[in-house]
Amino acid sequence: MKKPYFAGVVPILALVALGSVLAPWPVAAGQNQNFVVNDAAERIRNIDEAKSELRQYYACTCKCGCYASDFSVQAQKALQFLQKRAAKRAPGEKLAMVLDIDETSLSNWEQMSKADFTYRANDFSAWEEEARAPALDGTLRLYREARKLGVAVFFITGRPEAERSATEKNLRFAGYDDWQGLILRRAHPTTQTTSDYKSSERAKIVAQGFKLALNAGDQWSDLRGQPEAEFSLKYPNPFYLIP
Repeated sequence: MKKPYFAGVVPILALVALGSVLAPWPVAAGQNQNFVVNDAAERIRNIDEAKSELRQYYACTCKCGCYASDFSVQAQKALQFLQKRAAKRAPGEKLAMVLDIDETSLSNWEQMSKADFTYRANDFSAWEEEARAPALDGTLRLYREARKLGVAVFFITGRPEAERSATEKNLRFAGYDDWQGLILRRAHPTTQTTSDYKSSERAKIVAQGFKLALNAGDQWSDLRGQPEAEFSLKYPNPFYLIP
């Protein structure tokens, strides 16, 4: 799936990261040797098998390598850090937590799965306007703990400013009912990368006197660039890549 509001979004359906470690398909015992196989060309898993693997990863419920458990493990690490950091807060220190939205705070699995991991601009926009993407439980727990600890929460998303109303509605529907700031992407130079955009918005938060304690996102582009948070947490996302 691609997100319409990011330039240069690259789908992961080819699973390049996985493909780099996949061994060539072996010739089965007794296979007709008249079949000619180019092992080097067989190193990338077939796209239909990759899609099946993504669905299995999302649907399984064990704690041995499933999406929900992998996500929860990361969220727990962030929660534990935030609790320790808040306990050491200096007098008058304003702590902030930054959260991405898609596949960090809200799940678009229903739309991605229905679209068979293919991005169609009109369909995805219609999904966002429905404003019913559910919360990812680990991040919702983290959010609620941050509010309990008095840590200001800022959402920084690549969604365009035109989707502010639907995004606010969806966040509240999912349980994120209070935040310090919701930053959506305005018109920007085509040369501006996602990392540049998000880091520049973090700089504005720092300029308001906040200390960036925690930053959580599902893409490296959510986390990289200055200023970085004291603790930057990467959630799993094998469904698409935003460079």
